[in-house]
Amino acid sequence: MELRVLNYFLTVAQEKTISKAAEVLHLSQPTLSKQLKELENELGVQLFIRGNREISLTEDGYYLVNRGREILSLVATTTENLERKQAVGGEITIGAGETEGMKIIGNYLQVLLAENPAIKINLFSGNADDLLEKIDRGLLDFGIVVDPVEKQKYEYLSLPHQDQWGVLINNNHPLAKQSRISPADLQAVPLLISNQSFVDNQLASWLGGNLANYQILGTYNLLYNASLLVKDGLAAALCLDGIINTIGTNLSFLPCEPPLTVSVSLIWKKNQVFSNAAKAFLTILKEG
Repeated sequence: MELRVLNYFLTVAQEKTISKAAEVLHLSQPTLSKQLKELENELGVQLFIRGNREISLTEDGYYLVNRGREILSLVATTTENLERKQAVGGEITIGAGETEGMKIIGNYLQVLLAENPAIKINLFSGNADDLLEKIDRGLLDFGIVVDPVEKQKYEYLSLPHQDQWGVLINNNHPLAKQSRISPADLQAVPLLISNQSFVDNQLASWLGGNLANYQILGTYNLLYNASLLVKDGLAAALCLDGIINTIGTNLSFLPCEPPLTVSVSLIWKKNQVFSNAAKAFLTILKEG
């Protein structure tokens, strides 16, 4: 599959008609239709359902759209980094979970960009599961993850920061008057918890060994949307401190008692071949 033809396919998927896509690509409609048909034959799948006015994607078509965008993005980043080989420039792609440890990374990036203004930073937000998948596929140079995470197959640096677990709660809830929260306090409270792998075990241990004894209303992968449900009084959210700004809102964060803290690490793939930009960033981190 040629990258040129992949770009044709993505353009048709975006424009939803062969005629519009042909105009964007400066191709004739018959030429574009032939290229798409050859792509389907090469892959052995049907990518489009051709209607009277618009085309729609098949399940295989949607899959190729998602993977195709990632492929072209990776090619663009690789090309940019190779073209800037003589100077420290190009792109660094960093994925981060929700943690105040990102402030430490920000300080290092400030030093890096002051010395190398040609570098461009691309940020991706997600939980550890999302980040590890993208690191494994080469779509991220680095990931900032909050323990517990299985880091054995990665290189990593522990950051000088720890996050504090607690509960985000509506100020109208009776527990909001407390300064800290205990497992016993939460037994009658509907809860939202992180859907990150391994977090269940950590929280279950703090809660006394069994999540089934609590009212787990649902899960979240990023806290913002969950916080909106907490604002409406639907549930409380077990989460890390500092992710949601509670000042001037109807929300409060209550830290866990006994305390439950977690470490934060920067990870990257073992034997990773880095761009000059990524090498410079890692050098600053290790020297810092």
